[in-house]
Amino acid sequence: MIASMTKYSFILLNGMQNDLLEQLQGLGLVDITRSTKPVDDRSRELLSEADLITGLIAGLEKAEVPEGTVPEHIDGDVVRLAGGMLMRYSEDREVIRQMEQELAQQRIWGSFDPEILQKLAQAGVPVHFHILSSKLFQPEWEQDYALSIVQADKNQTWFVVAGEDPLPGEVPAPTAFTQEKEKELRDKKKHYQIVLNRMAGAKERLPELKKHREDILAALDLHLAGAAAVPAAEDTLVTLVGYAPTEEDQTVTAALDQAGVFYLKEAAVVEDNPPISFRNNWFVRQFETLTDMYGRPSYDGFDPTPFISIFFMLFFAFCMGDCGYGLVLVAAGLLLKKVDSFKDMAPLVVILGVATTVIGFLFHTFFSMDISQWQVFAPIKGIFLPAQIAGNDATMVLALVVGILHICLAMVVKTIHETKTKGFYASLGTWGWTLLVVGGVTVAAFALAGVLDAEITRWIVIVLGIVSALGIFVFNDPKRNKLANVGMGLWDTYNMITGLMGDVLSYLRLYALGLAGSMLGMAFNDMGLMVLGDGSFIPLWIPFILLVVIGHTLNIAMCALGAFVHPLRLNFLEFFKNSGYEATGRQYNPLKKQ
Repeated sequence: MIASMTKYSFILLNGMQNDLLEQLQGLGLVDITRSTKPVDDRSRELLSEADLITGLIAGLEKAEVPEGTVPEHIDGDVVRLAGGMLMRYSEDREVIRQMEQELAQQRIWGSFDPEILQKLAQAGVPVHFHILSSKLFQPEWEQDYALSIVQADKNQTWFVVAGEDPLPGEVPAPTAFTQEKEKELRDKKKHYQIVLNRMAGAKERLPELKKHREDILAALDLHLAGAAAVPAAEDTLVTLVGYAPTEEDQTVTAALDQAGVFYLKEAAVVEDNPPISFRNNWFVRQFETLTDMYGRPSYDGFDPTPFISIFFMLFFAFCMGDCGYGLVLVAAGLLLKKVDSFKDMAPLVVILGVATTVIGFLFHTFFSMDISQWQVFAPIKGIFLPAQIAGNDATMVLALVVGILHICLAMVVKTIHETKTKGFYASLGTWGWTLLVVGGVTVAAFALAGVLDAEITRWIVIVLGIVSALGIFVFNDPKRNKLANVGMGLWDTYNMITGLMGDVLSYLRLYALGLAGSMLGMAFNDMGLMVLGDGSFIPLWIPFILLVVIGHTLNIAMCALGAFVHPLRLNFLEFFKNSGYEATGRQYNPLKKQ
């Protein structure tokens, strides 16, 4: 749900705003309305410095230092140290790589004195060195020229020619003894070891570098908040506006009173465009990231996260549809908790893995094997989803049923929200469509279940049709002419019929993705069994295991990608469209220490 916000208006003498902002930053609860991009030279400088340090941190973390390297601690500015070490590290690695390539080439030619080559050239017998593709080398050249093959393989041929030489593939002659090159390489590697020792010392100062970046980002945030101050009274005064959750009002008020700041406090309204903060339980909070991918609602809107949490989880499990894959996701989520950059996403992965395990078990699928045929599950075979419902594939029917429920829920949410914000009379058109669609689906469900007999069903349908028609065609806009309302009602009817049909059919993707993943997994299982045969030849178990493991790993990766994208689409398009959700709000971002 959306947390209510309190608006704080500050009036200060010009020059006192920095002290107030530092106090608010320490408090970490007040969102000062400010730009999210650089607004002047100082903010651009701070952002550039933060970006530089971010790059240095990434470079240090990526730098490969062999185990057992003894760190050499170097005092001084950590930014300059990290930059210098990364530059030397990159340069030395590249130089060593080039020297090793050159030495490898020179070893092919062997050891000789370059001065002898010069004397031969002065005597009119220059020696030419060639590297040529073996396909292009012609054996008759050995008869036509003073040619000697040094080395040859299926790809390249190395040869030298004395005297006249029109042949292709000539390369510069080696300029030093092989022993000299080897000594140069050894000396360079000794120097590189010193660089590695210092790099290890620089990596030990990563926490210090990260803390420095946090300080710069905090300074940037503070500067942007200060730049948002509006001058007044010929620059004698400045005003600032901030927002904080109403539940934190007592803490904020106490801190402001202690600071002796003059401020005005009032409940935030939609026209203020206050930041949006969510108040959800632990489970729903894991899905707030998905809501933020689309955008936060307006202050008078509704929080879609509780609906996304249930249906995205359900749709994801439908698309994966395999309890074995679900267990893999649970294990992956538990491992992600140990990775700093992914630990925030770990609970969501575990939740999706548990849901996939449950749905996959009901679909009686374990790594694309039908576990309903296993004797161990014979006592509980009745809880598995049947193969067919009303003569159709059960998972397909279930996907359509869930889709209809999802759209009906969206229409109910839209009706409640419009009634709350616009009033009942202004939302009669929405009520008409909701009664027609949701009421019709409900009546149909009860009739198919045998709860309602045919006569009662007929009268309920008639009443629903009349009441819905009044809302759709007559009262869809109370301020508009009734004939115009009829015309708009007809247009809305066309759009609603075609739109709802397409929306419902969109949910077939849940069935299709689950089926595709299951069939691909079965294909890998069959291929593995074909390789294994009867299992009597023990060495065949190795390719069998490799094929099955690699195949299912690829299948899990592809299924997980589809199971993330398509359920997200069903929520962002089908649900948001039918619920009237609009992402016009901005995220609550209090001024605080990073």
